[in-house]
Amino acid sequence: MAQRKAILVARPDISRGLVGNVSSVLQAAGINVQIVADMPTRPLDTWCKPVIDPATEIVVVLGGDGTILGAAELVKSTDIPILGVNMGHVGFLAEFESFQLKEAIARIVDRDYHISRRTLADVKAYIPGRDEPLHDWALNEATIEKAERGRMVSLGVAVDGQEISSYAADGLILSTPTGSTAYAFSAHGPVIWPDADCLELVPLAAHALFARPLILGPRARVRVGVLEGNAGGWLTCDGRRGVGLPVGSRVVIQECKDRLAIATLSEVPFSRRLVSKFHLPVTGWRQRSARQTGEPSVVASSTGSSEAPGRTVSQISAQGKTSPSPSSALPPQPPSQGGDNAL
Repeated sequence: MAQRKAILVARPDISRGLVGNVSSVLQAAGINVQIVADMPTRPLDTWCKPVIDPATEIVVVLGGDGTILGAAELVKSTDIPILGVNMGHVGFLAEFESFQLKEAIARIVDRDYHISRRTLADVKAYIPGRDEPLHDWALNEATIEKAERGRMVSLGVAVDGQEISSYAADGLILSTPTGSTAYAFSAHGPVIWPDADCLELVPLAAHALFARPLILGPRARVRVGVLEGNAGGWLTCDGRRGVGLPVGSRVVIQECKDRLAIATLSEVPFSRRLVSKFHLPVTGWRQRSARQTGEPSVVASSTGSSEAPGRTVSQISAQGKTSPSPSSALPPQPPSQGGDNAL
């Protein structure tokens, strides 16, 4: 039987003892483990196809979304999945919370997970004075922001060859569905289910009458030009790889032909993750108001049962009101070990 192989990526501040324990348990189960302790940021266009053993079964990440975005650089253009254990804050990309680490290891050993293939953004930057474009990609988002504090950046935006707007702004986000709960969410962009096939364009504090977020089709080609009149810009992919954009630069973004594999639990719908991660109430103000005035008010669940109003799904689950499997419940997070990207 061939030797099973895995890569363990840990955020630098995660204790060596914990990393060693996870590695030991996996190796005791017959899985050879390679530990990667640091994923430094780098300039744009310096990513190259990873040299990774094709027999690698999975990449296990101990950290938050920032660590997972770094681990994505190891597996892009391969079919090797990433499974994240959240040691950060929100951790939308992570499938398990820190207190579920034992279960995560058992799932890895048993190969008890499914693969979600996520849309990537293909990014090309055409910079004056360079003969060839800089070429990169993003799992969450590509951002074009002002390069100087206290100044705006002037941008012209075209989709599929049609100019649609130009404005001075703090910047612009081109997000994938996976990234819609990250920077784009902070900029009031819509939440998109991760299996959707689209891109999202979100202006940042644009000085314009029309600066709405746009959902673009899977074959859309976005061109953003850095115009005269203000400071230059700065292009960043996933907050990790960046380059300056002087006036006259152009950035072209479209869907990448590759997909990135994320290990998921099939029984956990994205809607439950959304409610749990953001601690959303499952009732609106009308139901809460009715409850306060003593009027009868119930909220029908998807199974037709009534739930107590004014509580989150995770709170209801904790009291036995719903019946998700133990592995699918996502209760509120305990205090984190800190330090990673919040979104």
